[in-house]
Amino acid sequence: MKVIKLKLKEKFKYRRKVIVKNLLLNVFIGIHKFEKKKKQRVRFNIEIITDPSVKPNNKDLSTILNYEELVNKIKILVKNQHHELLEDLAENIFDIIFHNRLSKKAKIKIEKLDIMKNSESVGVEFLKNKI
Repeated sequence: MKVIKLKLKEKFKYRRKVIVKNLLLNVFIGIHKFEKKKKQRVRFNIEIITDPSVKPNNKDLSTILNYEELVNKIKILVKNQHHELLEDLAENIFDIIFHNRLSKKAKIKIEKLDIMKNSESVGVEFLKNKI
């Protein structure tokens, strides 16, 4: 007679994503003289995959990535510094994101909304992850 072992442990593949969607800020950005004199409307879309091994705990906020804190840091960044390139701005935002130990992977999309006629927006999108 063959004995069959029954496995009752449930296993899950778990992924948690923090999303900041359509954040609109007025930003000094660009290489042209007129871009250095007047702020432009810029749209940010950010997705961050966090460490799935850390279970969220409402009594310990270090177990979550605080999106309010992230947005406030981005606002401070764009208020205090002119960025010539969207790519440079994205790298500075990655620095903020990956400063949090929970961040594992991030996608950033940044778009200038009023810079080109006949287009809704122009921009860049990046995907970066910790190795």
